[in-house]
Amino acid sequence: MSGSDNIPMTPHGLQKLKDELKHLQSVERGKISREIEVARAHGDLRENAEYHAAKEKQSHIEGRILTLGDWIARSEVIDPSKLGGDKVIFGATVELVDTENDKTISYRLVGETEADLKKRWIAVTSPVARALIGKKVGDVATVQSPGGVRELEVVSISFEDPQEETAS
Repeated sequence: MSGSDNIPMTPHGLQKLKDELKHLQSVERGKISREIEVARAHGDLRENAEYHAAKEKQSHIEGRILTLGDWIARSEVIDPSKLGGDKVIFGATVELVDTENDKTISYRLVGETEADLKKRWIAVTSPVARALIGKKVGDVATVQSPGGVRELEVVSISFEDPQEETAS
């Protein structure tokens, strides 16, 4: 993700980022400050592994806070439940059939910050998603995969609120 581009995400994805940012700022920051104070009290900082580990953790937390703040500032919220149409676009849930083995698979196209393969949510910038964008039911997308070229036929396209699925 480059520095000035907007980052497409669902309302749920934005809320998750805001929740994580709030947790880091209100809980983790204070916790790591206390860990640093405790480690500092142990004496010589040059040979204090506890202190150095806590400082490294603090640096990681502050970096994550900056990253989350940047992503939130550049977020472009797109609500899939308000979308529609007959073409694959961001937010769509696409049911596909692999033409080689007739296996059916379903993917939701989401922002990079929301991708989760366990849920079958793939980043809109992924090779599979890029091959699917603009396709209609009945179209075949050709995707280069580690195992070779795969042809995926679009069986259905739907637009739902991704939050509904996370409740299960």
